[in-house]
Amino acid sequence: MMGLTMGTGPFGTTPQGRFDFDPPARIRYIEDFPRRVRAEKDGATVIDSRQVKLVWVTGNLPQYAFPEQDVTVRGHAVRGLEGYVALAWNAVDAWFEEEEQVFVHVRDPYSRIDVIETKKRVRASLEGQALAEGTPRILFETGLPPRYYFDPADVRLDLLTPSEKESGCAYKGTARYWSYSEHENVAWAYDEPRWDAERVRGRIAFFNEHVDLEVDGVAQERPSTEWSD
Repeated sequence: MMGLTMGTGPFGTTPQGRFDFDPPARIRYIEDFPRRVRAEKDGATVIDSRQVKLVWVTGNLPQYAFPEQDVTVRGHAVRGLEGYVALAWNAVDAWFEEEEQVFVHVRDPYSRIDVIETKKRVRASLEGQALAEGTPRILFETGLPPRYYFDPADVRLDLLTPSEKESGCAYKGTARYWSYSEHENVAWAYDEPRWDAERVRGRIAFFNEHVDLEVDGVAQERPSTEWSD
């Protein structure tokens, strides 16, 4: 969950880069959102708006804001936007941008995914045991470490145990997981990826935070992220 005001984003709590001025510790940013947004609850449409705004606050994901007249359920006022209200994500049953359902949370338009081919040789291991080795595809996502997605043929699936865990990503879809020994949920894959993550369909990635990665023979430091614990 990264973007303009999250994590290592420029206005996040631990920005990856730096400004040439002293930014405020907390910002609120509002911009027009050109998509029609709808919401359904109990089978009825309770929000339908073409005058949507996105509101960012440091440390938070963006939030939709709507003119009061476009909302038929109770919302809360939005500071700095007279006549607009917002709702918690789980206050309704389903959200839609145009005719496409949006899952998990509002997608930050300042978050981006790129999947590229590489000739780099990457090895993932844990406690000295190689779990994968090959030339993966690299997924770069705003504010996150590069993720190396291996062809399943390059992964020691015989050493991994399928997990019951699933997680949803607003940008990539639903992931399933594998564990190794007592190390739970160290690897994952998207069987039905969405949007720009299509090129990692069925490929397997390992948490840089929990395994030892070597790229062209050079050991990589384990990054510190929300998944480090």
